[in-house]
Amino acid sequence: MYASREDIGYDFGDDSKVGSKPIKPNPNIDGGWAWMIVLSSFLVHILIMGSQMALGILNMEWLEEFNQSRGLTAWVSSLSMGITLIVGPFIGLFISMCGCRTTAIIGGMLNALGWILSAYASNVHYLFLTFGVTAGIGSGMVYLPAVVMVGQYFQKRRALAQGLSTTGTGFGAFLMTALLKYLCTEFGWRNAMFIQGAISLNLCVCGALMRPLSPKDLREKCVVRSDSEENQAKALSHSTETIKSNGVLSEEPEKKEEAANEEVLSSVQHVEIGGKSASGRSMYGLRLFKTVSQLTVTVRKGFALWYSSYFGAASLFTNRVFVAFVIWALFAYSSFVIPFIHLPEIVKQYNISREDNVFPLTSIIAIVHIFGKVILGIISDLPCISTWNVFLMANFTLVTCILTLPLMQTYIGLAVVCALIGFSSGYFSLMPVVTEDLVGTKHLANAYGIIICANGISALFGPPFAGWIYDITQKYDFSFYIAGLLYMVGIIFLLIQPCIQKKQPREKSTEEAQV
Repeated sequence: MYASREDIGYDFGDDSKVGSKPIKPNPNIDGGWAWMIVLSSFLVHILIMGSQMALGILNMEWLEEFNQSRGLTAWVSSLSMGITLIVGPFIGLFISMCGCRTTAIIGGMLNALGWILSAYASNVHYLFLTFGVTAGIGSGMVYLPAVVMVGQYFQKRRALAQGLSTTGTGFGAFLMTALLKYLCTEFGWRNAMFIQGAISLNLCVCGALMRPLSPKDLREKCVVRSDSEENQAKALSHSTETIKSNGVLSEEPEKKEEAANEEVLSSVQHVEIGGKSASGRSMYGLRLFKTVSQLTVTVRKGFALWYSSYFGAASLFTNRVFVAFVIWALFAYSSFVIPFIHLPEIVKQYNISREDNVFPLTSIIAIVHIFGKVILGIISDLPCISTWNVFLMANFTLVTCILTLPLMQTYIGLAVVCALIGFSSGYFSLMPVVTEDLVGTKHLANAYGIIICANGISALFGPPFAGWIYDITQKYDFSFYIAGLLYMVGIIFLLIQPCIQKKQPREKSTEEAQV
């Protein structure tokens, strides 16, 4: 249907041009330290996304502990998952000012703090603040840098690298489900959350591994992409491109603003030199003022870049296909997270807890999800295969499984559907690649931040909605049906907009021919 990347979107401006002479690529691009970035991102997905996929275990503990409705209790899990993704665009501001490494380390500490404080919760509303908001924001501050850094370090095999790193979600869901079950059984859910908070401190180590590329490396980065129509490689020279994930500004500031900032700092230095005979208190005040001035300059530059990226003239929302992609994201993610939160309750209702204890359905989704991400990543990297088409086929399979799941009331039937859900949901590894194809590498950080923000909104309202429907009907069937239909609406938007995008140039050329 769409054989090349150009068929599914366009870039904002010419952020890459074919150079006359190929530039020698940096050894850390597609190799070397790039694999350490993949390892770091893999561990981040285990500790963050994997833990969130295992929250169904804690959700049952909270239902018994606080004796609240399923709709209200589900808000704890949905807040954590939703806020992790919703804060994506705002985390871009931190990345612009501090870089990915600093942002991820701070986020790791905040995430661990949220888990530890939640161990002392006295009611569900307390968990809203500690686990939902605090741990959620911390997770978001680690998750976005982990994704963006992989996109920066890889060019030739970006889909495979993203697939390998995001398999951490499947591994994490499998490991964390077993770990939380064991900890809750042996120590209780409060001590389990305290221990999980200590484990989450490893996110700081993952952030420390996110070594930024130098500006020289970024300017000399050679991008080689295979053209599926011509089957030849093109060397692309990004002379001014700088991805925001390393904290270096991709656009030069205005000369007037830069001159004014330098003038302020130089005047402070002159005053400091001339005041050597002054008291130590005055010198300390001057140094403090100089530090504050430098910090102010950094914040202003970062905010200006962040603001122009989202609200400037080159707005991402001028791309119709990207807008359709955002609409799809608003409905898609809830269909994936609802089974993880409510499947333990469904298993209990169908009296198949004995089989589920041997091999939990959520673990089946998690394990097959690993293979789905890797296999779909490998398939989409083939020169004769369109990443866009693979992405759409996986979405059709997933929405079919969501609509079919309520019809299965045996363990075998649910296991088969859950396996298909796990494999088809492997399209998550393709989302950064599809996003880059739509808006270009230059806008990847901001665009992907918007996409995961839309996914966060979907995750925020999905589980509570399913719980609310259950409180009314005493069944989860309608929850899956409604979620599946909304998901289908999002897929239809993805199908319509690319067709309009391709049709407009043809109509224009016909009119010119008639003239």
